[in-house]
Amino acid sequence: MKKKLLDKFKESSSSVLPLMLLVIGLNFIMLIFSGSGMPWGMFFQFLIGGVLLMIGMTFFSIGADVSMIPMGDHVGAYLAKTRKYVLLIVCCFLIGTLVTIAEPDLAVLATQFPGVPDRNIILIVAVGVGIFLAIGVLRIIRNLSLPLTLTVFYAIVLIVALFAPPKFLAVAFDSGGVTTGPITVPFIMAIGMGLAAVRSSKTSKDDSFGTVAVCSIGPIIAMLLLGLFTDMDGVSIEVAEAYNAEGSAVILDFFRALPTYIKDVAIALLPIIVFFTVFQLLFLHLRAKSLARIGVGLIYTFIGLTIFLTGVNVGFLPAGSFLGSAIAALPGARHLVLIPIGMIMGYYVVKAEPAVKVLNTQVEELTVGIVTKKAMMTMLSAGVAVSIGIAMLRVVTGVQLWYFLLGGYAISLGLSFIVPKMFTAIAFDSGGVASGAMTATFLLPFAKGACMELTHSAESIVTDAFGLVALVAMTPLITIQLLGLSYLFKTRKLNSGRIEIDDSVTVIEFDLEELLDEQN
Repeated sequence: MKKKLLDKFKESSSSVLPLMLLVIGLNFIMLIFSGSGMPWGMFFQFLIGGVLLMIGMTFFSIGADVSMIPMGDHVGAYLAKTRKYVLLIVCCFLIGTLVTIAEPDLAVLATQFPGVPDRNIILIVAVGVGIFLAIGVLRIIRNLSLPLTLTVFYAIVLIVALFAPPKFLAVAFDSGGVTTGPITVPFIMAIGMGLAAVRSSKTSKDDSFGTVAVCSIGPIIAMLLLGLFTDMDGVSIEVAEAYNAEGSAVILDFFRALPTYIKDVAIALLPIIVFFTVFQLLFLHLRAKSLARIGVGLIYTFIGLTIFLTGVNVGFLPAGSFLGSAIAALPGARHLVLIPIGMIMGYYVVKAEPAVKVLNTQVEELTVGIVTKKAMMTMLSAGVAVSIGIAMLRVVTGVQLWYFLLGGYAISLGLSFIVPKMFTAIAFDSGGVASGAMTATFLLPFAKGACMELTHSAESIVTDAFGLVALVAMTPLITIQLLGLSYLFKTRKLNSGRIEIDDSVTVIEFDLEELLDEQN
């Protein structure tokens, strides 16, 4: 266990440290050129928050491996084998709803959006995921095309968005990017892969992916519908003010916040525990040893989530807001400074995300090395950098999010009918991978702080700062499918290739696509 803890801590550190070093460097530059950097109290809170993030992500990651993923595997395997489709749909709805409630990134997003209680946002988004998980399962059962399914539902999103208040547009798409996280994905993937494997059809390999993509649509529609019944007039937004406490007061702030997050995490995990307990008693009947292991994993999950949320909300959110505000306030060419700094942050943040590294490895294995991890990382890093640049451009100019989302999703859906199905499924499933914890906990507050400094308007923050997560989540839909096009061209060149083993031996002809199908 000690080795596993160390490995997970190294992984968590690689995710958090690059951003911390970048922030420290920016703070040092501001001190030199403007004489006003981050207040010392806020700076120390940021450093402590970064350490807590690394510790929290370590414990949470182990907890997910030991409890969340096995729970999802057991439930998914059972549901995949049963022919009781009513039970399957009801359980999928409950699973999707309950696991989304526990997503840490969703909790972080909810705390930053004004005018609607955090719990209401979490519940409405969770129900959206639950409904669309059931729809995703029905797609697999009925063997429906993923590109066609996505096109139909994104058309529905467009129609609903035309009637929803503009203030809800950005946060609705943001919620689609943060909900498919480390708690939700194991359950969803287990169910999708289990159903596809049991069906054992010609397209089952392609159908094993794509369920996460369908689930990401649910929160968007749910939040847009919530906007139809919510009055945002007169709503104020709080952006972190300069904090300059000294000594023990910096530490005490974390301890004061800790009970709140202990309660929030307990409330979030309790429904999952109750659901799994009932499922265990009625259907699974696992041995005591397996249950004990899952119980220990849940304790790790509880500790990790509590530490993570405390570090994020007390340490990172205020620092991100302040830094964005301070950079936007620089005299002279502040607009020219804000956009490139945002792009640099985006480039390094995505390189540090552990989930991105896992995705790159999977794609390299699935394509037998034709698409390399290096190519994947280059495309993702460049794409996310562009996304953050666009987000900062929106903060500076106020250009509407619609223009970028319509163009981006039109390109993505268009590519989905051209590239190999495997790449479409992976691309849409990985839309939330790039928009990891660092995006919601630092880059979004950074955009809010900059927006407040430039406009001094709460309304502009809701319409212009929010949407950053949505832009980051949209990037993989395009970049991975572009790699799919590259993969397609390469396989066509190699397809029906010829290998001469010896002058006296018959030439072997092969079909690369058939070989890949057999391997996968």
